[in-house]
Amino acid sequence: MNVAPDPKSMPQGTLLSPEAKQAAALAAATGVLTVDLDAIIANWRKLEKTAVPAECAAVVKADGYGCGAEQVARALAGAGCKTFFVATLDEARVVRAAAPAAAIYVLGGFFQNTGDAYAKFDCKPVIGDLNELAEWDVFCRRSGWSGGAAIHIDTGMNRLGLTVTEAQGIIPRINAGDHGITLVMSHLASAEMLNNPANARQLAAFREIASLFSGVPASLANSSGIFLGAQFQFDLVRPGCALYGINPTPEADNPMQPVVELKARIVQIRNVERGDTVGYGGTWTARRPTRIAVVSAGYADGYFRAASANDGTRGAEVIVAGKRCPIAGRISMDLTAVDVTDLDKNAVRRGHWVTLIGEGITADELAHHFGTIGYEVLTSLGKRYARVYKGGNATAAPPASPPAEPAAVPT
Repeated sequence: MNVAPDPKSMPQGTLLSPEAKQAAALAAATGVLTVDLDAIIANWRKLEKTAVPAECAAVVKADGYGCGAEQVARALAGAGCKTFFVATLDEARVVRAAAPAAAIYVLGGFFQNTGDAYAKFDCKPVIGDLNELAEWDVFCRRSGWSGGAAIHIDTGMNRLGLTVTEAQGIIPRINAGDHGITLVMSHLASAEMLNNPANARQLAAFREIASLFSGVPASLANSSGIFLGAQFQFDLVRPGCALYGINPTPEADNPMQPVVELKARIVQIRNVERGDTVGYGGTWTARRPTRIAVVSAGYADGYFRAASANDGTRGAEVIVAGKRCPIAGRISMDLTAVDVTDLDKNAVRRGHWVTLIGEGITADELAHHFGTIGYEVLTSLGKRYARVYKGGNATAAPPASPPAEPAAVPT
């Protein structure tokens, strides 16, 4: 067994390589989240090909949907992605460092006190309110900044955006030239539902208003919108979830590659007698002599309590020694109990890893058990996991797989 060096035991002044630092982190980790940057690049290229001749941007908000905005943006910029969308200025700062030449749009909009930050990070606000537009104009006049902005028009989401009537009111400004608008956009509310009539209504409304923004590129399609057809793609598409392996076409097979693998350690193996209960509330009862593996992940790590099992409901499953095993009882904050009775006793031991996402278990499958969507699964993955990046522009080459046995296992 290879045991990573303990940095505290190294002679003073000794520097560990990035690989050694990563190995040390893995040895102490109770969970490991592996992100395949090559898969993200492959997904972006597939979406880019689907949307030709439109430009394919990338949405990397919420820390790259939990996958790491810095690493994802760097990898995609290296692959040729030229435009990124984030939600906040702080996210823009991270992406700017990773993609110095990219165009960055901030979906959260513009406030009077944010102008200097927009100029500093050279990013563009997505403006969806006439007051925002006025404040942006004042800042640009006073500062001389000419970095540009997007106009967001609401065509049916009823969330953010100028109304169509308000957007029509600024057309004279567009016709006058030197308007500083670099993109006009809207957002589909039901794109994942292929035959939802709202899609056609939004498309018609956006096509009509966008045509009045002469010479300004237009954008409507999110991940699912790309697959609604060329008429939805306009000049630029904005995929988010599909980049990270979430199915953008839930009514059909997933066309995207899986991106994340999530593993957690077994911290204890215990035997439970027939008739005994497991977990909080005693909601799961052993119907036979049962072996339980207690796994070091729980709802504080984004493994939601909703996936618990009880005597009347089967919960989620994990992969142990290559086989699916069911959860037993309620998921708690830090721990999850798994029924491993059907496995060979020598196949599972304390310190071994189990797979929560991967080996056929997708984020979308887990979302079904959580009662939510894949977006929430990925963006909820906890910060206690050690993160490993492979492919793309990963800063350190990870081991082929997490070590089979840790030097020490926290309990």
